[in-house]
Amino acid sequence: MTTADPHRKAPAPKPGSRKKRRTEGRAEDPDTLEEQLQEGLEDTFPGSDPVSVTITGIPGRPKERRN
Repeated sequence: MTTADPHRKAPAPKPGSRKKRRTEGRAEDPDTLEEQLQEGLEDTFPGSDPVSVTITGIPGRPKERRN
């Protein structure tokens, strides 16, 4: 009985044999693709990048300057 080697990699595909994968609904035209990307970013921006409520300043009186 022969067992398969789990570390053996699949052979590399021959050049030119790969099919181009394309997402359904994705535009071929770069300008249209850019427009779709911008619309998607605008639609999701508030949810994907919420406003920070953290205050980064240090409270208190500023230190006196020495001359």
